[in-house]
Amino acid sequence: QVQLVESGGGLVQAGGSLRLSCAASGLAFSNYAMGWFRQAPGKEREFVARMSRSGSTTYYTDSVKGRFTISRDNAKNMVYLQMNSLKPEDTAVYYCAAQYGVRLSTSVNGVDYWGQGTQVTVSS
Repeated sequence: QVQLVESGGGLVQAGGSLRLSCAASGLAFSNYAMGWFRQAPGKEREFVARMSRSGSTTYYTDSVKGRFTISRDNAKNMVYLQMNSLKPEDTAVYYCAAQYGVRLSTSVNGVDYWGQGTQVTVSS
């Protein structure tokens, strides 16, 4: 079965960095657009970043542009999220997401597969 397993979350001070990783298995990885969503306590799950299946195209939500970078390694079935200049408002559970096709939806309803999530906490 399809599994997306996130790692790399943790507690960091404001201004710090974290790198999230997502290991995918059970799917033809290069056929899937990949991305990251996050969910803060009491809030809806929201889109963060996506990368096309070839890795040629990326897109970010405005609040993380210039601070976060998504990347993927199709040979290793991995996707990453490098998060720099972290802010307390970045605190959330971060979820890896996969969608068959060229582009990952920015809506939770379009995603085919989810990881279990990894907690990111940014202290002020």
